[in-house]
Amino acid sequence: MNRHESMLRIAASSDISVLLLGESGSGKEVAARFVHAHSKRAGGPFIALNCGAIAKGLTESILEGHRKGAFTGAVDERLGVVRSADHGTLFLDEIGEMPLEIQCKLLRILQERSVMPLGSCDPQPVDFRLVCATNRNLRAEVHAGRFREDLYFRLNVFPVKIPPLREREDFAAIAQEIWKEIADHNPLNASEIALLSKRKWPGNVRQLKNVLQRYSLLKPYDITLGNVLTDEFSEPATVADTCTLYQAKSRRIAETPEWNLICSELSKNSGNKSVTAQKLGISRGCLNYHIKKHQS
Repeated sequence: MNRHESMLRIAASSDISVLLLGESGSGKEVAARFVHAHSKRAGGPFIALNCGAIAKGLTESILEGHRKGAFTGAVDERLGVVRSADHGTLFLDEIGEMPLEIQCKLLRILQERSVMPLGSCDPQPVDFRLVCATNRNLRAEVHAGRFREDLYFRLNVFPVKIPPLREREDFAAIAQEIWKEIADHNPLNASEIALLSKRKWPGNVRQLKNVLQRYSLLKPYDITLGNVLTDEFSEPATVADTCTLYQAKSRRIAETPEWNLICSELSKNSGNKSVTAQKLGISRGCLNYHIKKHQS
């Protein structure tokens, strides 16, 4: 078993706060969901909040909720993400981007295990398990004065480093699992896995998924995985590059005959796919793709 997965399983066996560390796109939310799914709170809610995507002025309400009429526009009561995670797991992604004034409120919530919704004077007890994630060096953020030291020690109870894709020993299994999710095809073959594993993947799992989604769409048009990878990792095209992979792809798609024409040609050639594909000016693989698409 990979070391980080062993650590996640150990963390899941308790209610300890977990801090997931790793590069962007390395699968930190997947790891957080793994902890939740393997914990005693698996039957409860999993609530995720990206701390870097909250509009200023709304963070307090989003965290602790508000009473009806607490401010202009508060037409009903809102629980907030902390109470929504009661008896479950609260996942705070990009915790390093949380504003300092909100860090203070989160620290109070963690110390008291209760929230104070806007417009209320009564604390509301809440029972949740906290998992946070960041791609930043929080110690450096503390030294720079951008992250509270006391909150850092509250969060850094059980740190788990999620390795980047280029360091994963289970790369082939990850690629096959992603391919299985996005494509109704046979598994990736050994040569395709070899091509994928040669790349460094600076965008990690997210980038790998993007590439495989693109390959799934282009494969019926005889665009190879090598073509897709070359385009993904090549230098940005210049104005002089007038015939890129995707221009060629667009032409092939535009030139693909209509289904009624394909049916007519198949009938003329007594169902012979090789002859029909040659007559239509497309590959046999493209022809098979359209037959399967329209007959499914």
